[in-house]
Amino acid sequence: MARNKKLFIISGERSGDLHASNLVSALSQLDPTLQFRGMGGSYSKAAGVDLSVDYADVALMGFLEVALGFRKVLKYLKLVKKDLLEYSPDVLILVDYGGFNMKIAAFAKENGIPVHYYIPPKVWAWNQKRALKLKAFTDQIYSILPFEPPFFKKYGLDIHYVGNPLLDEMAKFTPHEFFFQKNELNYQPIIALLPGSRAQEINAMLDRMIALVKEFPNAQFVIAGVGDLGKGIYQRGINAGIRVIFDQTYDLLTHAVAAVVTSGTATLETALFRVPQIVVYRTSAVSYALAKHLIRVPYISLVNLIAEKEVVKELIQNDFSIPKLREELRKILTDQVYKGLMLQGYDSVKERIGEGSASATAAALIYKSLN
Repeated sequence: MARNKKLFIISGERSGDLHASNLVSALSQLDPTLQFRGMGGSYSKAAGVDLSVDYADVALMGFLEVALGFRKVLKYLKLVKKDLLEYSPDVLILVDYGGFNMKIAAFAKENGIPVHYYIPPKVWAWNQKRALKLKAFTDQIYSILPFEPPFFKKYGLDIHYVGNPLLDEMAKFTPHEFFFQKNELNYQPIIALLPGSRAQEINAMLDRMIALVKEFPNAQFVIAGVGDLGKGIYQRGINAGIRVIFDQTYDLLTHAVAAVVTSGTATLETALFRVPQIVVYRTSAVSYALAKHLIRVPYISLVNLIAEKEVVKELIQNDFSIPKLREELRKILTDQVYKGLMLQGYDSVKERIGEGSASATAAALIYKSLN
């Protein structure tokens, strides 16, 4: 009698954990006997992954931050490699989280474990020759960004565009009927503040976002909080009289008239909800200097990258200032032509992404390879 197939899956931050969990659910629907182990967070655990490592213990961001936390990363790399060999899976599935996962991919390949990469590293952004390493270490790649397949095919990679999993998430979402009452909000226009999903991001972004409040007295600012991080990290916002609502970002975007968004997956989510936005980002001076030297793309937000033009304003590092934030937000709220052009850009982004069902499509391809 054939044994149940075993899969090892690794994600390293919140959005990756969410996408990993949906992939696991889709695979489990195809075959309930599949067994899952790996590294992830609460989403993966809820989907049925036996976690050997919680990503929250490992997560680091920025060049300088990663360099300073390198020993910590090495510790968990060692732990995951040991667990991978002991578990001896039929396939390793890597989800995003390029720096860590590329090292695991090389190790798995050395040990004869097939490697499938869902949401590959953004090698098109910097050090593009890493695509050759990706080719050497992986068996299959599943892309969620429409501009990636042409780039990867130049390097001879076997890549499938499976659509974007955010569309699947949005399809599952039903707005809360009593969102305002539930969160004790008034009926002034809502400006959503999305400072990020990691503590380092929030600490770097929140102060300048909060400073906007006194500039727009006729609006109410609401922070999209991440429950796992706790209330304390948002205390500065609470002290400034801003409501923090936890784990209700889609509800918040349903009702917002504008948003200030830390660069990342949330910029695309905001666009798909058709909320005019300003994209912001800042990191340590050393990390920024290194990034500026290495980055090979003209934009940092997924919205502009997919559109291949500036649809939303990006305020990065020194440009992320209160006067520039104020000016841009005022334009969004008062200039209907400016707002209209941004929404047209969003339509173009949605069209380029295509249909949903990314998780189901990737799961079907992975399952086919198992059999």
